[in-house]
Amino acid sequence: MGRWPRLSRIVGMRRLLLLGSTGSIGTQALDIVQRSDDLELVGLSAQRSWQSLVAQAQAHGVGRIALADPEAGAMAAAAWPEGEVLVGAEGLVRLVVESDADLVLNALVGAAGLGPTVTALGEGIDLALANKESLVVGGELVTQLAEATGAQIIPVDSEHSAIHQLVCGEQAGSVERLVLTASGGPFRGYTKEDLEQVTIEQALTHPTWEMGAKITIDSATLMNKGLELIEAHHFFGTPYERIDVVVHPQSIVHALVNLCDGSTLAHLGYPDMRVPIAYALHYPERVALPVKTLDLAQVGALTFEPVDLETLPCLRLAREAAVAGGSAPCVLNAANEVAVHAFLEGRLRFYEIPIVIESTLDRIGSETIHSFDTLYEADRSAREAASEMVQSGLLGR
Repeated sequence: MGRWPRLSRIVGMRRLLLLGSTGSIGTQALDIVQRSDDLELVGLSAQRSWQSLVAQAQAHGVGRIALADPEAGAMAAAAWPEGEVLVGAEGLVRLVVESDADLVLNALVGAAGLGPTVTALGEGIDLALANKESLVVGGELVTQLAEATGAQIIPVDSEHSAIHQLVCGEQAGSVERLVLTASGGPFRGYTKEDLEQVTIEQALTHPTWEMGAKITIDSATLMNKGLELIEAHHFFGTPYERIDVVVHPQSIVHALVNLCDGSTLAHLGYPDMRVPIAYALHYPERVALPVKTLDLAQVGALTFEPVDLETLPCLRLAREAAVAGGSAPCVLNAANEVAVHAFLEGRLRFYEIPIVIESTLDRIGSETIHSFDTLYEADRSAREAASEMVQSGLLGR
């Protein structure tokens, strides 16, 4: 016997649960919620930024939050006795299961976002997905779960949102190729020798987007584009040999789609993450945003160039892991997270990040995925191997 429709659906409201609300995507999503009359915020979560999270809950009238870090959760509970604070991975699962949400926006960073993705889809809840790692690590298991429960997954990444909008009205078989665009990051045009002198501050200065530290470093190494390549494969069911990446420094064209009749569709706009976030939260409707309309005459020129895979090899490593399949993308992601964390702490040089990733892939290899437990074990093994390499201090020095 089916359950009764949620009251929110009857009256046109959509109950939204926002995971990772204190990050870049999360704070911009809250801005969109404030402007909306048909989104009701029912819960918030963060990793450890408890003060910001409590302030958000109070400002938006949310009575229940979750913090992944137990110590941060304890501090939040003490400072906010009138609210309910859930703690740890189990608390995050409870927040998803018990929120009665119509839509979950997963803006968590890293592989930690996989669990909430699986929980939301398992409950049949629609998912606005900003957490790349859910599809990079979970891949086919995640998409199969969505198909089994009937839950929708709407992309939040600007590139995948652009492709989603471009292919939405196309018939099956009409799409020949997907093209993701990359700004090239702060080190476009650098040589290998130049990269040996890169500082943390330089790597955290992105020429176009304002993002969190981990995603900014991924953009600098081009691993971000590698993860998006794997995402695109799972989002749209497109073979890897029909997904390309091109460098586009202006970040005006967010994606292109080549069609079977020789035509190409492009999605253009000034870089502003509120556009894809609002698209995901309101899909299939569109809402007005205070975003400047594109003026091509003012932009003047749009340029494109191939990716330098030799100087910045992370995109190559990601494609190789993707083609290898099995647990290889999971290993790739885990090693990358360890390496980026070590770089941000000053324990690894920038150019050593891909060395750690490639060495971990060579050491761990790939296994056939039987269940999510297989993925969790591959993730654990890869993190251990990558951490040992970082600690050895012998990487290319």
